[in-house]
Amino acid sequence: MTPSPVFVALTEAGVALARRGTASLGGEVHAKAPLAADRSFTDTAAHLRALFSEGRPIVGICAAGILIRILAPVLTDKHTDAPVLTVAEDGSAVVPLLGGHHGANDLARRLADRLGAHPAITTAGDVSFGIALDQPPEGWSLANPADAKPVMAALLAGAEGRLEGDADWLAASDLPLRESGPIRLVATTADVAGDERTLVFHPRRLALGLGCERNAEPQEVIALAQEALASAGLASQSVAAIVSVDLKADEPAIHAAAAHFGVPARFYPAEELEAEAARLANPSEIVFREIGCHGVAEGAALAAVGALGSLVVEKRKSRRATCAIAVAPEVLDPAATGRARGRLAIIGIGPGTHDWLTPEARRLLGQADAIVGYSLYLDLIDAIATGAERFDSDLGSEEARVRKALALAGEGRNVALVSSGDAGIYAMATLAFECLDAGDVSDGTKRAEILVSPGISAMQAAAARAGAPLGHDFCAISLSDLLTPWDAIERRVRAAAEGDFVVAFYNPVSQRRRTQLAAAREILLAHRPPDTPVILARNLGRDGERVETVALADLDIEAVDMLTVVVVGASSTRQVTAAGRTWTYTPRGYEKKRIAS
Repeated sequence: MTPSPVFVALTEAGVALARRGTASLGGEVHAKAPLAADRSFTDTAAHLRALFSEGRPIVGICAAGILIRILAPVLTDKHTDAPVLTVAEDGSAVVPLLGGHHGANDLARRLADRLGAHPAITTAGDVSFGIALDQPPEGWSLANPADAKPVMAALLAGAEGRLEGDADWLAASDLPLRESGPIRLVATTADVAGDERTLVFHPRRLALGLGCERNAEPQEVIALAQEALASAGLASQSVAAIVSVDLKADEPAIHAAAAHFGVPARFYPAEELEAEAARLANPSEIVFREIGCHGVAEGAALAAVGALGSLVVEKRKSRRATCAIAVAPEVLDPAATGRARGRLAIIGIGPGTHDWLTPEARRLLGQADAIVGYSLYLDLIDAIATGAERFDSDLGSEEARVRKALALAGEGRNVALVSSGDAGIYAMATLAFECLDAGDVSDGTKRAEILVSPGISAMQAAAARAGAPLGHDFCAISLSDLLTPWDAIERRVRAAAEGDFVVAFYNPVSQRRRTQLAAAREILLAHRPPDTPVILARNLGRDGERVETVALADLDIEAVDMLTVVVVGASSTRQVTAAGRTWTYTPRGYEKKRIAS
């Protein structure tokens, strides 16, 4: 999935124009502080270089020279550069600066159309022929990209080309094509070589069916697939998908093969493969008795290419795997056949500010096609997960939320389940595994990929705002007795007090629950000084953030609400005044090393 664009603005007018762009194309608005945006920055150069290194398409609402000077030191390879565009602040022109043949030209045309602007496309092929030979359309690949430049140069110099094979996108271009032109443009699934006078384009029309024993070696499966292609003289770049039965949706070797060929893996239920039984070249009664279809590799390949497709390589075997290849009459869209394995990414988004969102979390949110979470949290990251279908949940509906996410992943969706803070700390990851452990989920759910992406927890954010109170041993305790009996919570508080841990209290109070924090305060006061620093942090990273430090003896329960995390220092926690404010920290004992030295 192509990352969503980032519109970078330096002025109020730029922010307004960027909002128009995201309204049509999705993406985020990043603006120089203190401008209001989805994400703010102070160092323009560092921020732009970081976005570029992440491969994010950049649309700068600024002068072209700014982007050129800032990004010039980090440019590496034009074949891999992310798209970079500049847009005049009055919206009159859109200019692709980098990555023209990697999405920038197309993005420029789309953005210019939305803004009523002029797309200043400067790449020679696009200007002269309305086509870029080194950027074939979706479903096609160029076998010899190094030869694209001399071929294009010859065509621009007046040489004529000839099209061999079927490629509507080439036939419909403004290229000078004749039946006997010296420049050859070859469209084929065959593994043939190109040269400085011949460009070879491979349509992704092949479905590579695989079956294997559980935990077969990936190297064996990949080698079998390569041999099957070579036996028929087929190009690996014409493979559109790796396909198999859904019982193999979690088979590592199948996914290793998909990664090797750079294509998706798709899966079919056994009954769908059995519908292809009449077309199988090598039906197997043994396979039918085991899983309910007469063939996996051939059946999956045929299911993928449809009724008008056909086998081009019958089932081949290695010690623990089988392989077959079928060809479709047209370019295959893997998303239109079978289903994906499905993925559930359980993502901690931190306290709320995009500045505290990890690059991994940002990437996973951008890749998701379904996003599940509490409405407030989904609103916080809505600008990032622009291509995802939202499934909002109410506060208190945690299990229903998790089960919805699991079910969607079981259907083959790429799901992001969103938690505030860290997903594994009093959050959704634990409940997801608990539901899986209960066992009442679909087979597809059991085979879906699961990722847990960490986030900045509330206690980490509170500690950072206050200084370094978690600098020595600490623990976290939830004071909510909704799921844990109070006597168990009380024992834990006493143990933390006796052990002299710094304690982060989650869920310190609620509208109906007002006594537990007071009880915890009294337990702690019995084991540490009354002036022990206590940090009260509310709405961290969001509007209305408030962080204050009080003495343990002065902790007022009425000053705490459900959105507050409470961090109580240990007996060794102390404070220091520096940089115009008072900081709280818990030393680890380095002063002993200094004295000893």
